[in-house]
Amino acid sequence: MSPADKTRLVKQIATHLGFDRVGITSTDPITCADYLTDWLSRGHAGTMEYLHRNNHIRRDPAQLIEGAQSVIVVALNYHQTPPSPPNDQPHGRVAMYAWGDDYHNVVKTKLHALSDALHQQIDDPFDTRCCVDTVPILERELAARAGIGWIGKNTLVLHQKLGSYFFLGEIVTTLDLAFDQPATDHCGSCTRCLDACPTNAFPAPYQMDASKCISYLTIEHRADHIDEPLARNMGNWIFGCDICQQVCPFNQRAPHTEHFTTREGLPFPLLDEVASWTVDEYRHTLKGSAVKRAKLDMLKRNAAIAQNNTA
Repeated sequence: MSPADKTRLVKQIATHLGFDRVGITSTDPITCADYLTDWLSRGHAGTMEYLHRNNHIRRDPAQLIEGAQSVIVVALNYHQTPPSPPNDQPHGRVAMYAWGDDYHNVVKTKLHALSDALHQQIDDPFDTRCCVDTVPILERELAARAGIGWIGKNTLVLHQKLGSYFFLGEIVTTLDLAFDQPATDHCGSCTRCLDACPTNAFPAPYQMDASKCISYLTIEHRADHIDEPLARNMGNWIFGCDICQQVCPFNQRAPHTEHFTTREGLPFPLLDEVASWTVDEYRHTLKGSAVKRAKLDMLKRNAAIAQNNTA
């Protein structure tokens, strides 16, 4: 089977499994890896110490498996219609990506199904490694290189039809495949995402200071305290933030997902309930949810900030 035939098979199976986009790129080193080093040195990663580890792998995805030649990159849409918020009670907000079941499980299950199907239909021996965002891989750069979309001014991957409400996944493989052309930037002169950020997390287009991002503050920042100037601009977000996506013109006409169902109560959790959760209530309510990335004490901290901001 030729590389072109294998590539067609990859895309056929990926589409059959429900992935909304699939592209393929090389395992060549990431050309913007020096920017990551500089970004980390400026403290823009905040307290995310794990981002300082394994950067030799982030720079060179071929190190993930011996003999790697290709990276299959997929996108899975999660765009949903929000229910009406409970206006009669103080409520928080959760980023859309966490409204349904934990995307790590959903995307990785599909990636393994794709890998298994390829092993069944390609006679030549080959290796694969399935990756979601828990693996040290610069997936947005790979997605842009594989033609999935371009990296927008808010540093998220954008597609003209899908917008940015989609998850990424990768299969690093020793298969010799045909590569796609990189995506073209269509942001133009638009700066809506930069202008809308309430915490000024974008020092410049295509740059983010994660230490100021509401998503970082509510999910990754483990300290008991969030500095007051940032806290008062967090609004009622208690897990993640969608503001820079909500204002993007490409998201106004993005299709809705067929893969995720909104869990009851998750888009707009009642702040009094979150503030009084026991450990058992936290575990039961968020079982199988990405919101468990934030520990109970962090969610209570976030809820207290939201209560203060909406009082």
